[in-house]
Amino acid sequence: MDVLVVDDDKLARDRLTRMVQSFEGYDVLGTLESGEDALRQAINLEPDVVLLDARMSGMETGEKLAALEVPPAIIYCTACDEHAFNSESNASLFLVKPVRREALLGALANARRFNGLEQARLADKEISPIVNIRTHISARTRRGIKVIPLTEVKFFQADQKYVTVRHEGGEVLIDDTLRDLESEFGDRLVRIHRNALVMMEHLVGLEKDPTGHYQVRMRGIDERLDVSRRHVSGIRKIVQTL
Repeated sequence: MDVLVVDDDKLARDRLTRMVQSFEGYDVLGTLESGEDALRQAINLEPDVVLLDARMSGMETGEKLAALEVPPAIIYCTACDEHAFNSESNASLFLVKPVRREALLGALANARRFNGLEQARLADKEISPIVNIRTHISARTRRGIKVIPLTEVKFFQADQKYVTVRHEGGEVLIDDTLRDLESEFGDRLVRIHRNALVMMEHLVGLEKDPTGHYQVRMRGIDERLDVSRRHVSGIRKIVQTL
């Protein structure tokens, strides 16, 4: 993926550039100091992703980038997470400065879902798009964007309009639906209830609670999740193969 780095701080530009170029499959098309340059170069170079400093009129620039015929994905880099809650633009992610390497890699991976350019190129070639499955789950929190490696996720559980991600370090809320998650991650997930998906790699057993209801055990956590009757048979077969 081709990336533009936009920040009026040279040290910040250089640091982001070094990190992006150290990731396999990512290349920096250029580094820019202003939103005007970013918009002009985005039209000329057609980057897949723009890393944009939110402080330097980033929101206005982001909205103009998003309005392009084939918009790039936008990742805002901000020293203050208030931008993440005040913006109405369709940016893919917000990262809080100083940007950490793991957080940047996760944001770039997730940005593929927001990249209109990639989809347009595939459509022009009349081929089926390659599905880029995320390796991390991103969630907005009051401290900024939290990026969680998928390998640390135990389960997803729906509750009203949000989905809770239970992971090794606690839990966060995301906007994804269980159906979307199930479609994206396929065999890595198993549905145990209409409101819950469990990561296969952390599933270790099936048992009954004192009331006779079936529950699953997961590696690394004490929590048990209920299994609906329609899924008990399938979960039992899976557990027998573990």
